[in-house]
Amino acid sequence: MIKYKRHYIYTKFLIFILLISSLLSCMARIEGELMEGGAVELSLRTSLGPRTITLIRSLRTFAGDESEVLLLDVPAIGLSLEAMPGIGRAGIRNTSPSALDGTIFISNISDFLAEGDANRRFVVLNEAAQNSSINVVLDRVTAPGLFLNLSPDILEYFHAIFAPAIQGDHISVQEYLDLLTSIYGRPLADEIEVGVILVQITFPRPIISVRGGTFSGRMAEFSIPLVDFLVLEQPLLYEVRW
Repeated sequence: MIKYKRHYIYTKFLIFILLISSLLSCMARIEGELMEGGAVELSLRTSLGPRTITLIRSLRTFAGDESEVLLLDVPAIGLSLEAMPGIGRAGIRNTSPSALDGTIFISNISDFLAEGDANRRFVVLNEAAQNSSINVVLDRVTAPGLFLNLSPDILEYFHAIFAPAIQGDHISVQEYLDLLTSIYGRPLADEIEVGVILVQITFPRPIISVRGGTFSGRMAEFSIPLVDFLVLEQPLLYEVRW
């Protein structure tokens, strides 16, 4: 029973890793297309950072599994993703034991991990014939619309890295990095400090303006510091009009 429970915890950790691996690795890139009606097709290519690999191997050893076959259990990750609100399907595959790529289809971006209260949603889509917009606001009011609707297993591991945006701690970026250093050591804190979420999204029509990123034609590009995402010392505000 104990070994089964440890294996279950390990599987949950791998599901969480899919969501943060792109944040901890310089090799990651997320690309997508927003279609009329709010559907989004995302493409993800990522490999794990060295500190993340070390952490997974340590947890695998704790679970009594010494195998080196796959560090990312793609079938388990895919099933968990498809169970999340707003995700229609997830098709991902291993490209190496510590890397994967694939696609995630969101049926309507307004429903993606959304709370029932519209005022607390972190993403709002407004569509019109000639002037549409999408607004993304991540702060301590709207963040629960993203974080708290994750499945409990994934949310558990955001707590494991003490993400202030989830735990409700009002601390600075530097205080957070110091906390990580005291618990996990400086190398993991360094990975998070330099981590960047790179996102490219194509929109249905030529873009008029972008806040928080750059654009060319129908494509907007955003570079989001991982530590800002985890701490939310200041609100993260993004807007695209097309």
